[in-house]
Amino acid sequence: MGNKKMDIETTCCFTGHRKLPASKVEKIVMALDHEIEKLIAEGVTHYISGGALGFDQIAASLIIAKKQMGKPIYLTLALPCKDQDALWSEKQQELYKHLLDEADRIVFVSEKYSPSCMKERNAYMVSNSKYCICALLNERSGTGQTVHMARKKGLRVTNVAK
Repeated sequence: MGNKKMDIETTCCFTGHRKLPASKVEKIVMALDHEIEKLIAEGVTHYISGGALGFDQIAASLIIAKKQMGKPIYLTLALPCKDQDALWSEKQQELYKHLLDEADRIVFVSEKYSPSCMKERNAYMVSNSKYCICALLNERSGTGQTVHMARKKGLRVTNVAK
């Protein structure tokens, strides 16, 4: 990432469910792409993904693709712990490794898994962002908690799953 320091005013975090209904994925990805393009046009240059399966990885992959197309944007992976992918399938771990390789910055909130490391990761993302793009389908979830936290802190929240 060079000297490009992350500025809260130009940073957006992503939060969403690990499992998205197959019938909604295409619509969510198209809405996500549209919202990212809007933010880029507004001067948002930094994007934070939690790197989890599902929406987090879809969002990170889109940012990487846009970077490869020449967009002047940066991806930070804010990860709950170093072994987040320990129980994932080989295919899931391969995609995760690719995301790690392509990220401009990686932040590990905790060395090892703990019952609170996911919440700490979510708090880190919200604390370092002005914008939040979410795929929220169920308020009673980690995604719901993160969106609530983002709204409480005054982030501009956009739900691409509605």
